[in-house]
Amino acid sequence: MPNHRLIRRSAMFFILSLAGSASAQDVAGQLEAATTTVQQQIEALQSQHDALALTANNIWMLVATALVFIMHLGFASIESGLTQAKNTTNVLFKNVSIVGIGLLTYAFCGFNLMYPGEAYAGGFFGFSGFGIGLPEGYDPVAYAGGGYTYWTDFIFQGMFAATAATIVSGAVAERVKLLPFLIFSTIYVAIIYPMVGMWQWGGGFLAAAGFHDFAGSTIVHSVGGWAALAGVIALGPRLGKYIPIAGGKGTILRPIMGHSMPLAVIGMLLLWFGWFGFNGGSVLSADPDSVSKVFVTTSLAAAAGIFGAMIPSWIIAKKPDLTMILNGALAGLVGITAGADVVSPGESIIIGVIAGVIVVFSVIALDRFRLDDPVGAVSVHLVCGVWGTLATGLWGIDADGNAISFLAQLEGVGATAVLCFPAALAIFYGLRATAGIRVSKEEERGGLDIGEHGMEAYSGFQFFITQ
Repeated sequence: MPNHRLIRRSAMFFILSLAGSASAQDVAGQLEAATTTVQQQIEALQSQHDALALTANNIWMLVATALVFIMHLGFASIESGLTQAKNTTNVLFKNVSIVGIGLLTYAFCGFNLMYPGEAYAGGFFGFSGFGIGLPEGYDPVAYAGGGYTYWTDFIFQGMFAATAATIVSGAVAERVKLLPFLIFSTIYVAIIYPMVGMWQWGGGFLAAAGFHDFAGSTIVHSVGGWAALAGVIALGPRLGKYIPIAGGKGTILRPIMGHSMPLAVIGMLLLWFGWFGFNGGSVLSADPDSVSKVFVTTSLAAAAGIFGAMIPSWIIAKKPDLTMILNGALAGLVGITAGADVVSPGESIIIGVIAGVIVVFSVIALDRFRLDDPVGAVSVHLVCGVWGTLATGLWGIDADGNAISFLAQLEGVGATAVLCFPAALAIFYGLRATAGIRVSKEEERGGLDIGEHGMEAYSGFQFFITQ
């Protein structure tokens, strides 16, 4: 900030030095002129400060946007690594397409649906028109308190929109038809995701109720998680995943192993890297103390999630399971996302450890109910998203020293479930009744790369019989 006190003192010294040799009228005129000059200098310095602050804040927000974009590479890597090689092209095609779907639908209607303006504050639904463009009377320094520009606001939030759809991709992998999946993603991301976002981030009824979701444990991750669960139910399990026991005495679980653990590890670490932008950018400025604290709580929760998943999975399986600690780290990240700004480092470790434990037992429970989720998306994003949101109501303290309301957190979780799960089920079952959502048994056995795309991710491995 400019040193107003020093400027005023210098001006006063100058004026007083003239007082001994000037008339009272002259001194009054000089005082008025000097005061005006000082005020102009203060305003000029303040304007320079505001412009520099906006530049610094905006640069960080754009860096955070790029980090969130990198998360899509992380999702693509971990999903392809945890699925079979014969479906890799299909998984990658979906992940790339979703980025386009998320950004275009957000530009078309999602941004103005999530942020409809003051006229809809406290409500359930609002919409301020199609397309994006600078608001009337736009001043980049005044917009968002000087934290970022309008354009940065759009692109940062647009990356979040695409993330919600990516979560669904892994849960329905290896048996969903491509076109119906893309149609589902378009409808869900264009309408359902921004509606939930409006309830909180757009000044809707959850914001009025005191609900706190810093970067989206509920608004992004459980929104995607509820859709993932709906897709798993509507599609059914992959062929050979659950083998019936003769006599109708249950089923045998047959693990379908992913084809590349290196890819899966790279994917998890890229997601963790991107989460620094996902959570750190949600500070919505480059405030050094706030951003650095969020980095700390985010990392500690992820680290704790690794060990929260490692110990029970090792005890249960009698072997250390790499996939479980990958999902444990992601569980910790999802869990801390709601309250990274309002919990202490010690509390973030507790949240991460419990998330890691929860994800292990959630994966086991889903298999017992024959809900086939190839990458654990439901367990990581839905179950741990709910946990992280509620945990914020247990430990969160806001900037004014007030405790986050657990009941408000519960209301946010419930309201999101009431909209998202039935809506996702309706879209999936509507598509199933019309276009169909599952590939044929022959395509599933041969792989979606050949069946859906006519190409393979890894060429040169075919065996040819020659005469």
